[in-house]
Amino acid sequence: MTKQIEIVVDPNGSTTVETKGFKGSTCIEASLFIKQALGRKTSERTTAEFYAQAPQQIKQNQQSG
Repeated sequence: MTKQIEIVVDPNGSTTVETKGFKGSTCIEASLFIKQALGRKTSERTTAEFYAQAPQQIKQNQQSG
């Protein structure tokens, strides 16, 4: 699934930011700049994707012989 950030602005000026395709807390990091630009947060809901484990990067150390 492609990672997306969807912003909806209601006629009354309320905004909703929804992330799709992110796993774990990476959605918070990805959308933080948008939330900061929009200003005051009135509520927040997390989806099942938030509780899914984000892929972790594995570092391999190579030793020369």
